[in-house]
Parts: sequence; structure tokens; C-alpha cells
Amino acid sequence: MILFKRSIDLQTRVNRQKNLGSTTGFVPTMGALHEGHIRLIETCREVVNLSICSIFVNPAQFNDPKDFEKYPVSIENDLKMLDQAGTDLVYLPTVKEVYPDGDQHLETYELGELETILEGRYRPGHFQGVCQVMSRLLTLIKPDHLFMGQKDFQQCLVVQKLIEILKLPIQFHTVPTIRESDGLAQSSRNRRLTADQRRNAVVIFQVLSDIHAGFASGKKDIVLKRAAEKLEAAHFKTDYISIARVSDLQPIENWDGKEKAVALIAAFQGEVRLIDNLLLN
Repeated sequence: MILFKRSIDLQTRVNRQKNLGSTTGFVPTMGALHEGHIRLIETCREVVNLSICSIFVNPAQFNDPKDFEKYPVSIENDLKMLDQAGTDLVYLPTVKEVYPDGDQHLETYELGELETILEGRYRPGHFQGVCQVMSRLLTLIKPDHLFMGQKDFQQCLVVQKLIEILKLPIQFHTVPTIRESDGLAQSSRNRRLTADQRRNAVVIFQVLSDIHAGFASGKKDIVLKRAAEKLEAAHFKTDYISIARVSDLQPIENWDGKEKAVALIAAFQGEVRLIDNLLLN
């Protein structure tokens, strides 16, 4: 595994490998790695012969400065995990390297309703920040394949939209969520939960499973009401519970049983905001 801190050095190496016939895959992360990230690397290595991972906590995508300050950092352990997983190249830039002119007053992207609903509604500016960093990483690395996790479902749709906007020849792969044995989606934020909060946190997956079991009945309002009550009983403060179309996350009112649907939840357990989703068909 080779570690790069300067973009010019990484770009030179990637271009040299491409000229030798390598296909490239990219896994962008913000560090604090867990098994879910490693599954992304493993999936990447199954598809390409040059795997690239970035570790960069992007200040532009945090609408809450306190959330940015509290984001867990564990670089030494992250690098060890990536090395053990067989990662070829790791990009570990500074903010100055990614945003040489600063991270204020950056370009914006036309994302449509994707940035005004669900995560976009509760985290204004977040997806513009995601696009601002991803546009820089993707134009630098120019990967043939990009791998991201299903847990951040809306982010996956946003990045696919960005790839279309930038007209980049990149194949996007959404990798299924990795869960703990009790169903909790693996997340870097989980390490901030207290023991009691960790026990409560599994209720998110239980509620998603309940929605999956009950949605086919057609009684959407009842299903959502029970979901909200169960989250409240587990001491969650809920931002949203949604049953939506997979293609654009618009809410589904009358389901025909055929249209691809997904249930999505965002809720606070104490000060820790957790998100999760489950495909319904």
C-alpha cells in the first residue's frame, strides 16, 4: 500500500498505472473506518486491479460545525485496516490540498429536489458540500469505477447525479449496508453512542423491518404512525420516516407492488444522528 498526501503525486501514479492497462476503482471515505468501509474495498478489488481509497473529513459538507468537530478521527487504525484489506493506493490530503483557494464561496450544482428532501431538508448545504469534494476527487483520480455504501442512500443518488452533470465515464456501484449482529447499520457515528444509546439504536432497524413487513398491506399511514411511536418509545428524536421511490426518493402514496421502494429513517439518539434505510422490494 502506498500513501499519498499530494494530489500531483497521486495523479502521476494513477496515470502511469492506467497507461500500463490497469482498471481503477475508488472508495472515498472520511476515515473512522469500520467493516462497511472494508467491504467497499473488497468489492472494489473484485472488480478492478488498482484500488484507491481517500481519507478526508470534508468541512464543506458539515452544516453543523459542532458535528465536524466531533467527527471521530483514527488515522493510524484506518491505515492499518486498509493495508490489511489489500488497498493499493491511499490519498490522505489536507484541506489546503483539496481546496487550495479555501472552502468558502465554492461552485454549486443543480441537484433538483434531491437536495431539498429528507437529508437535504434537515442538512441544508450538505449535498453541495458532498458534490464540491467529490467533483475534485473524481476529476483528480478519474476512476473507472466508484464504490459507495447503500446506508447513505440519498448521497449515492446525489453522486450519480454529479457524475451525469460532469459527464464522467465512471461506473457507479452501490454496495449493500453492513450490519452488526443485532441489525444496527455500521457507522462511524456509532462509536459516540453510550451503552444505553447503543441498545436503543437497534430499534431503527427493527422499525425498518416492521415497515418492510407491513407496507404491502397498503395502510401506509398506520405503518408510519407505528414506526414513529416505536422510535419515540426508544428515546429517539426523529427527523423523518419516509417510504419513497428508489429512483428519486419522492414519497410513495399508492404503491402498486411493482415500483421499487425504499424506507428511510433519520433520528437522533441523544446527540448522535443516525440514518438507515431498507429496500422494500
